[in-house]
Amino acid sequence: MARFSGRVPWPSRKRRITGRRQGRNDRRARPGSSTGTARTSQGRLRSLTGNRSVAGQMFLLQILIVLLLVVAAVTTLVVQSRSDRFQGAKDRSVAAAEAFAHSPGLVDVLRSPHPSAVLQPLTEDARKRGGVDFIVVMNRQGIRYTHPKPQEIGKHFVGTIKPSLNGHVTIESVYGPLGHEVQAVVPVTDAHGAVVGLVSSGLKVKRVSSAVDRQLPLVLGAGAAALALATAGSALANRRLRRQTHGLGPAEMTRMYEHHDAVLHAVREGVVIVDADRRVMLANDEARRLLGLDPDVDGRPVADLGLAPRTTELLVSGRVATDEVLPVGDRLLAVNNRPTDRGGGPPGSVATLRDSTELLALAGKAESAQSRLRLLYEASVAIGTTLDVQRTAEELTGVAVGWFAEYVTVDLAEPVLSGEEPPIGSYREAPELRRVALAGIREDHPLYAAGESHRFPRTTPMATGFVTGESVLITDVRAADDWRAQDPERFELVVNHGCRSLITVPLQARGVLMGVANFWRTRERPPFEEGDLSLAEEMAARAAVCIDNARRYTREHAMAVTLQHSLLPRGLPEQNALDLAHRYLPAQTGVGGDWFDVIPLPGARVALVIGDVVGHGLHAAAMMGRLRTAVQNFSTLDLPPDELLSYLDELVNRIDQEAVVADEDAVVAGATCLYAIYDPAGGVCSFSRAGHLLPAIVHPDGTVQFPELPPGPPLGLGGLPFEAVDLALPEGSSIVLYTDGLVEDRTRDIDTGMRTLATTLAHSGRTPQETCEAVLDALLPDRQRDDIALLVARTRLLDPDRIAEWDVPADPAAVGDARAKISQQLTRWDLEESAFTTELILSELITNAIRYATGPIRVRLLYDRTLICEVSDTSSTSPHLRYAADEDEGGRGLFLVSQLAQHWGTRYTPEGKIIWAEQVIGGPLL
Repeated sequence: MARFSGRVPWPSRKRRITGRRQGRNDRRARPGSSTGTARTSQGRLRSLTGNRSVAGQMFLLQILIVLLLVVAAVTTLVVQSRSDRFQGAKDRSVAAAEAFAHSPGLVDVLRSPHPSAVLQPLTEDARKRGGVDFIVVMNRQGIRYTHPKPQEIGKHFVGTIKPSLNGHVTIESVYGPLGHEVQAVVPVTDAHGAVVGLVSSGLKVKRVSSAVDRQLPLVLGAGAAALALATAGSALANRRLRRQTHGLGPAEMTRMYEHHDAVLHAVREGVVIVDADRRVMLANDEARRLLGLDPDVDGRPVADLGLAPRTTELLVSGRVATDEVLPVGDRLLAVNNRPTDRGGGPPGSVATLRDSTELLALAGKAESAQSRLRLLYEASVAIGTTLDVQRTAEELTGVAVGWFAEYVTVDLAEPVLSGEEPPIGSYREAPELRRVALAGIREDHPLYAAGESHRFPRTTPMATGFVTGESVLITDVRAADDWRAQDPERFELVVNHGCRSLITVPLQARGVLMGVANFWRTRERPPFEEGDLSLAEEMAARAAVCIDNARRYTREHAMAVTLQHSLLPRGLPEQNALDLAHRYLPAQTGVGGDWFDVIPLPGARVALVIGDVVGHGLHAAAMMGRLRTAVQNFSTLDLPPDELLSYLDELVNRIDQEAVVADEDAVVAGATCLYAIYDPAGGVCSFSRAGHLLPAIVHPDGTVQFPELPPGPPLGLGGLPFEAVDLALPEGSSIVLYTDGLVEDRTRDIDTGMRTLATTLAHSGRTPQETCEAVLDALLPDRQRDDIALLVARTRLLDPDRIAEWDVPADPAAVGDARAKISQQLTRWDLEESAFTTELILSELITNAIRYATGPIRVRLLYDRTLICEVSDTSSTSPHLRYAADEDEGGRGLFLVSQLAQHWGTRYTPEGKIIWAEQVIGGPLL
């Protein structure tokens, strides 16, 4: 308005407007023309704004501004009043709660048996005196001891108490049993600062008065006065403006509206304005083109335009919509809809429309490309998580099925599954393959099942892809005539099931063909395209490399396991002292250094050995073999357990020193071992360990004991001696030796494993085999990451009737009496045919003891699987076998013993030594 009055003097402007008005009255608007549309728009705008003059509109605007200022002032005071109310309620609640929480004796009352009986009258009195609506005392769990409503006592407090349990004051607004309240929760602490209870106080917000309430009438009166003054001033300004403009109104601004209409119909975006009666007030040219509307659509109801139901619903409802896509014919329109009465305008809505068909197509392609990149990323992360051929194939099918294909299969050559490498070179036809993995959206399908071996016919796409080493894309399976002719039965099954499109990708790495991956789509999805082929090749290439790595690992693992088993005992030796059972389970991810052994010793004794070389791999397996061999060699010396471990420790030290000199990373420090010798003649077992786990002793009644043995350092550390402990075991007891892989795992600690082992062993009457099965069932992990060695030995005692022993005087004449006793004992054992040989052996041994030894001499005969003769004395000097010269009078006794006995030797005892000789029962006589 100021622009018009400032640019054109009033007299000439009036003449121009009058002329223009007359011209427009004489002209008629042509249908469909922009001029006609402008006239229609002008008429509607006049109907919306009325015939009010510019001066009148300014008057109303000024009145509205003053009214808004008054309303804003009143609103500000109301908000301030509300804030004052809440602050007052908070201050009063905190004061009341703090005062009661720090009352003397409150802590003692809370700890008394019936705090409610004491506190309820006190809190009610304090509530009334303090001017609050409630004071609630509760325990740490939030259970009320007091409340203005007695029926609420014993119930949970409504509010937040966790911060107050930590010593803080909590203030909050809640809707409790008394209504909308502001409450404070204060902790009650004892002399040590511990929170023993809570006190909450609060009051209703509406009870708190504010000074603003008293000032509100004054403010309203001042606002009314200001409104009246502004009205009078605006009226005066309106009269002056009317005289200056001579009643200029909105109708005189037609030129401006014409400019608006020209712009509205020139833009490439449809605009539709709908009034409160759901009639079209305005539809520009682009909207008519996009929606297919008639030229005379203005003023018609939206429901009568014949639009699609979704489009009609959006325009009629007037709801807010942002870039909502609506199908209109062969187009996709992005529609934005907003109401027109948000800024005080007339009721109705305005909708804008854009043709987004091409944009959506481009967006679909971009989304498809993004989805493919996401699938490739997921495949790179999910495929190859383990070094297992089958698991890797299953990971490929799991990634691709669903989003990329309905069915995914992986077929591999048989050598790949065993770790071998398929033959390098070209194929004339596909070899026999095994279906390693299959994943699909449904379980019923005509494809080969997982685990099934098959051979693809020569002309099928799968065989072609494998033989040529190139991917094959079949957009429409029904057009594969070569496949139909070669294998019509299966072809019909596949087509009838709905399989529509196929991609076959060979799985090859380092130039070696290992199998094929097949991706199937059904009729419910679009067929595969060239872009899908590249995606399938990328996934298959990733899987092929992982499968090849897993295959090579499988081969190396099998070789290592073979080496490891070759170094372990292939069978248990024959002996009568123990009933034995064992289990050895190599780790699934690599071989380790666990081992066990059972070694027969002289005197019907048996040595039990178990050990663990820390680490995994071929080095650990090889070192395990060296240690096992060393233990067997040292055991031939018939050493006590502690001495044997000392020799073994020195051996490991030498091996470590050789590795350091050779600059090799092959230090064995950390190997553990437990060595035990069981003597069935006395039922005594001697134990010594080098850092190994304690053995478990299961008594005949099922009681389980882990004897406290001196731990000893692991082998190779040196510096500390080893100790041996003798345990007397009743007949039928079980000695359980094991390695840490049995009781320790990532999912449980060693203490939990030991408790589970003790619980599992606590049964009487089990055989060693049954004990092994029960222990593995209870403790074997789902995925075994370490070797497990388990040895169970149930003890036996040698029948006392098969043991004979007596003392021999240190007199050569006593040899004859000894012969007589030997003959009598062998007669009682029905071994008369061995009497001559036994008498000769013992005569030589006793004679040597009388001649060269000192102290008492004792003879013992043991009748076990063999006949064992033992002569003990107190001398520590051991005789040696040698050839006697022709002129020597002695030196032929031990030579004679070695010829008559199967084995002979010497072992040392704390009192001296024992010379023993072992004969095969029923052996040859001299």
